[in-house]
Amino acid sequence: MIITTTIDGARARISPRGQLDYDTLQALRTAAAALPPGVTDVVWDMGETTFMDVTTLRLLFDPTPAVGPLLRTVVSGLGPQPMRLLALAADLDPSLDVTRLVNADSD
Repeated sequence: MIITTTIDGARARISPRGQLDYDTLQALRTAAAALPPGVTDVVWDMGETTFMDVTTLRLLFDPTPAVGPLLRTVVSGLGPQPMRLLALAADLDPSLDVTRLVNADSD
């Protein structure tokens, strides 16, 4: 997996390429934890992500102390499989705010 991070003012775009699963979760958290303190918005650009497993949902819905709960997080570029995973998560737990995650202006 390759992770690219770009920062534009208070917005960061983290773009992983490949499959996101338990084995890659720590690298994704490390990329988010390395963001400078002035970043308030994070866009996870999943345009090059071919597969996400359930552990990736923790990254998106359960911010860790290193990432911080005050970051506004959105997801862009979801392909068919990652989108199905988010839809399934929303069906199983209606309290998850999936629409905020994917319908925000992320570009």
